[in-house]
Amino acid sequence: MTDPLVRDLEQKSCAELLALFQTLKAPQLSELHGEYRARLLTQVNPLMQRVGLGTLNNPILGRWQCKAFRPVDAESGRGYNGFSRGGRFVQRYPMATLVAPSRYDGQPAYMLVYRAFHSACGSIHMVDEIRRLDDTHYLGIGTCGFTERQRRRPLPFMLSGPVGEYRGDIGRERSHFAPQQEIPALAGTS
Repeated sequence: MTDPLVRDLEQKSCAELLALFQTLKAPQLSELHGEYRARLLTQVNPLMQRVGLGTLNNPILGRWQCKAFRPVDAESGRGYNGFSRGGRFVQRYPMATLVAPSRYDGQPAYMLVYRAFHSACGSIHMVDEIRRLDDTHYLGIGTCGFTERQRRRPLPFMLSGPVGEYRGDIGRERSHFAPQQEIPALAGTS
C-alpha cells in the first residue's frame, strides 16, 4: 500500500514539486544518517522522465534503491547512492554533503555535491538539494549539466527513511576541490 504523501507527490508536476520545495525547510546536517529509500518523481518533460528512469533502473547499473548519508563533522558529511544489481547491493556515486543556499531560492538546503569525488555524477556536475517534508520524507531537486542553463533544470525525487544503516564511505576524492565550488551562491567564496 502506497503512503498517501508519496501518492500525492507522484501526481504533482515538476513545476508543482519545485514550488513545494521552495516552501520547505532544510534538515540539519546531523539529521540525515543512514540509508533512505529513493524514488524518482515527475520530471520536467517526457524525455527527461524516460532518461531518468532509464538511467536509474537498467540492467548495467542496476535498480536505484537509496541515497545514504553520514555526518563527518558539524559542517560536512558524506554519502552514496545504492543500487540493486543481480541480487547484490552496490554502492555508487559518492558525494560530499553540506547545508548551503539553494540555487532556486537562496534559502538553506541539504546539498549533495558529487563533483567532490571521481564518478560519472561528478563529471556531469550533479548537485542535489534536499528539504524536509515531514519526519521521514524528504523532497529532493537534482541538477546536472555542463552549462549553467542545464544545471537549472530541476530533477525531482523523494527520499523516505531511514530504512537502513550507512554501509561505509566509498570513492576517491578530487584533490584541491571544495564542495562550495559547485554551489552558485557560494562559488568563489571558498
